[in-house]
Amino acid sequence: MPKMKSKKSVVKRFRVTASGKVKRAKQNHRHILTKKSPARKRRLRQSTLVSKADEKRIKTMMVAH
Repeated sequence: MPKMKSKKSVVKRFRVTASGKVKRAKQNHRHILTKKSPARKRRLRQSTLVSKADEKRIKTMMVAH
């Protein structure tokens, strides 16, 4: 059986922390930023963790990493 390939789109979007949790960037910080408040844009800069429900699925898509 051949090696499992990782989903490259998933590898680019997520990082696994040292403790094994999956980190992601927040949405809504790409465009149409003029109507969003500075405080909201500041919060959107921070990264956050993926929910436990989705974590296993993302890790299986990142098999080679």
